[in-house]
Amino acid sequence: MTQDAAPDSAPTHATPERRAIRSFVKRTGRTTAGQTKALNELGPRFLVPYQSSPLDFAAAFQQPQSPQPLVLEIGFGMGEATAHIAALLPDTHFLCCEVHDPGVGALLKRMGEQDLKNIRICAHDAVEVIDHMLPLQCLDGVHIFFPDPWHKARHNKRRLIQSPLIAKLAARIKVGGYIHCATDWQEYAEQILQVLSAEPLLKNTALATHPELLGYAPKPHYRPLTKFENRGLKLGHGVWDIVFERV
Repeated sequence: MTQDAAPDSAPTHATPERRAIRSFVKRTGRTTAGQTKALNELGPRFLVPYQSSPLDFAAAFQQPQSPQPLVLEIGFGMGEATAHIAALLPDTHFLCCEVHDPGVGALLKRMGEQDLKNIRICAHDAVEVIDHMLPLQCLDGVHIFFPDPWHKARHNKRRLIQSPLIAKLAARIKVGGYIHCATDWQEYAEQILQVLSAEPLLKNTALATHPELLGYAPKPHYRPLTKFENRGLKLGHGVWDIVFERV
């Protein structure tokens, strides 16, 4: 996932058109037969098309009664953690953004196997979804797990978690809601902590509850240890959870 620089001005005839801000890099990958079947059979029910107007959440989740808590997830990969959390929190609705077709198919496949009905997927750039489909203070939480760290310094500007995006998200989280980021790259964890700490609408509650962790949070109970993460921990790699509350 990346976030390219925004255009400074409208293109002219003398300069090539620049790409708009994006929250991702479109990866290539093979979609398996099972993923394709899930896309075809479950996609019409659980995929939410991108639109340039606010999303009707009750209609999207087919629950017109009292609204359920709503969590936005940006970039769910192959959907392992997403399915686990949705099963653990069946009364919470999850709107999940991912543009990688095999990942979308994989999560749909998990949803079918586990009979999960509280997930909706928007296979579109999360920045545009936030800008156009999410009204202010509509979210109870935001999950961003293991975004691409862009290791090389010259590529750091492509990182997803930067001040402009966090400001957009903070404005759309309800007071008392949260944003939860996790990364296995220490330098990126330090940047995430710095960016979230600089957002005036967010507060780091871990500073008061777990001062020994220096601003990082204990892993929340709902986030599972994925196979990839377990492998990294066995090799001595660290994982950092950063959880801030909307004030």
